[in-house]
Amino acid sequence: MQELDQLRALANPELAERIAARHKTGRTTLGLTPAQIETAVTGWREARDIDGRVALARDLWDSDIHEARLAAARLLVQARIRPDDAVWDLIREWAPELDAPEIADAVAVATAKRLTADPARMEEMLEWAQSSNPFQRRAALMGTLPWAKMNNPKPADLEIRERVLKWAAHLADDSNGAVRQAVETWLRDLAKRAPERVADWRKDREQVVAARAAEPVDDTTNDTGSDAEDDQDL
Repeated sequence: MQELDQLRALANPELAERIAARHKTGRTTLGLTPAQIETAVTGWREARDIDGRVALARDLWDSDIHEARLAAARLLVQARIRPDDAVWDLIREWAPELDAPEIADAVAVATAKRLTADPARMEEMLEWAQSSNPFQRRAALMGTLPWAKMNNPKPADLEIRERVLKWAAHLADDSNGAVRQAVETWLRDLAKRAPERVADWRKDREQVVAARAAEPVDDTTNDTGSDAEDDQDL
């Protein structure tokens, strides 16, 4: 596959070792910079129609090479894609396989484009927020960041914003640090546009935490539930 050969030709073993140590997935890592990946992807994107990009993205992802998966996600980052059902379907296929923040965030960027193109897809994001996979839960937040960054949201946008803030209230206690970090990223971006709403959210959360701390401990119960089970009422 010439696209993989193109990526392999840029391999930097020293950088690859550092990147592999960071994502800790055991996945083959070439050691490419974001700029190198973007340059390659730009050329591939320009040379293909939508179906061609989707096919290439699938092949790159299936190679299970770190940089190839990043490139696969970048191939699908475009605001105006019509029709985009095949793109959305591929992103949905990838979501349960997310296993590292860098790849999760790359897929989340592509996700954000498709959500803003068709906000009705937000209905599916609840499943991501409830997933047993922490990186899919992270992607649920990072993929909805456009609604934290809107300067002039419409009523429908405000409804979506409130929905995600409800998820954030549950995920703020997530056992995975990457998920908790995503919550803080969402709140930080929203605070630049709606500081009062974030202040209210934090006040409500403080009250919930305080009430939880005041509850008596029941030693007769065993906490064996998963994060996904805890989030079923999102």
